[in-house]
Amino acid sequence: MTRATIEAYYAAFNAGDAAAMLACVTDDIEHRVNEGAIRFGKEKFAEFCSHMGVSYRETLKDMVIFVNEDATRGAAEFVVHGEYLQTDPGLPEAKGQRYILPAGAFFDLKDGKIARVTTFYNLNDWVAQVSA
Repeated sequence: MTRATIEAYYAAFNAGDAAAMLACVTDDIEHRVNEGAIRFGKEKFAEFCSHMGVSYRETLKDMVIFVNEDATRGAAEFVVHGEYLQTDPGLPEAKGQRYILPAGAFFDLKDGKIARVTTFYNLNDWVAQVSA
């Protein structure tokens, strides 16, 4: 179930289907991003997904998913292929810049749903790519 849940989550991400992503997470989801505050709850996660959908167009490729034996934890490694569409406050100006960025995520799962996702990428690498 862990692998299938993570696969469904990322399939929804690649399809730009925020509702399907939200269906994969618990109501009390803990969302930890590389930079910024921790978001608690499905409503805050939905706000983040909405913002990302406006500011970025991303596809995740070369996905490798790892899971533990008791289906409570998982991880994914992938490469983000993206386009920066709308300026995010505090970041460089968006002009449709394209970027390719290695990234990964760690998961806690509860009752077949994602209860925590922690995402990591190199922000300095991203800034350098969109500033070039």
